[in-house]
Amino acid sequence: MYDLIVIGGGPAGLAAACAAWEGGLQKILIVERDKELGGILNQCIHNGFGLHHFKEELTGPEYAGRFVKLLGETGVEVRLDTMVLEVADDRRVHMVGKSTGYRVEEAKSIVLAMGCRERTRGAIAIPGTRPAGVFTAGAAQRYVNMEGWMPGKRVVILGSGDIGLIMARRMTLEGAKVLACVEVMPYSGGLNRNIVQCLHDYDIPLYLSHTVTDIRGKNRVEQVVVSAVDGHRNPVPGTEMVFDCDTLLLSVGLIPENELTRQAGIAMDRRTNGAVVYENMETSLPGVFACGNVCHVHDLVDFVTAESQKAGAAAAQYVLGGGTAAGETVLEVTNGDGVTYTVPQKLRPRRVEKLCGLFFRVNRVLGNSEILVTSGDTQIARFQREHLAPGEMERIDLPRALLDRAEGEITVSVREVEQ
Repeated sequence: MYDLIVIGGGPAGLAAACAAWEGGLQKILIVERDKELGGILNQCIHNGFGLHHFKEELTGPEYAGRFVKLLGETGVEVRLDTMVLEVADDRRVHMVGKSTGYRVEEAKSIVLAMGCRERTRGAIAIPGTRPAGVFTAGAAQRYVNMEGWMPGKRVVILGSGDIGLIMARRMTLEGAKVLACVEVMPYSGGLNRNIVQCLHDYDIPLYLSHTVTDIRGKNRVEQVVVSAVDGHRNPVPGTEMVFDCDTLLLSVGLIPENELTRQAGIAMDRRTNGAVVYENMETSLPGVFACGNVCHVHDLVDFVTAESQKAGAAAAQYVLGGGTAAGETVLEVTNGDGVTYTVPQKLRPRRVEKLCGLFFRVNRVLGNSEILVTSGDTQIARFQREHLAPGEMERIDLPRALLDRAEGEITVSVREVEQ
């Protein structure tokens, strides 16, 4: 029996396993379905990683390499090319691997770190023919950066998520012509630094409140029709623009990969598409923890690392401390006005040593704002921000003393303050 099984060998799984080892666990197994550790970082060859965690700028493979090296100094067992088929509620993990065959391993604790996948063309129902040349931005990124294949020469990008913005720059640097980046919302979904560095620096136009309304072409994409949308996101007749292109890249959102989580009967949050977690990243199933993009979609890998280290340390504490104490006070965290979701969704004040970090996203672009944390009619905390945007995840730290004053429910809301 293992002390801990970590499902996923990306940045979340690596950080969780290292933290659990440091926390005193000896028998740890990482199960990864790819042929190497590192997850999505291996194809993210641009820089900008590690500024928070390592206090220096690294590329994706360099960031992953640091953790793989740390892992090599521990006694953590790794199984590559191995697919987890099921996580049973008694913490038995069913897996099948090329070299090991079908195995069922028992664990005292489990960390779910499966990451997320991209939303595809089928999920957003774009009209038109079905020619070759329509890729998700992540698939195109893998082709260009790892396989050495060029997806196309004249490119339109739908969606302004970070991967789409980064691929606009990457395709331009590889000699392609990026004609436009098209976003259905009135604001961009990516980080501000990516809009500046990837679009503005290369004179790539960004069309806000527009979407692709038709894909034309028989064997290969020949044209893409882009239309403006109204306030209800419906195309406006007569605003069509036709782009002659051979490639359409989709950067239309990420979905946490939670098939195993649902199968195990773990409580899910419809707002994040991830598991409902406590302050230490524990799910509704005792001894099972979730962290990284499988829990909610992050924009910076440094935050994934911090969250996963918390989950790994909590798993070690669970195994060595003899489980979860029953009958503790639990505070429900809800999203108020202007807030899309909060993570964690539940807090146990007794488990918080000094500060409890709370992640959330807003649902619209806001200028000078106040973040209000309330319990019933009582305001327990207030934070100032000069700028808030849906594309950037926010974090606030709540001291233990404030949580002790709360009763039953905590609500996080934002309001714009007049200058």
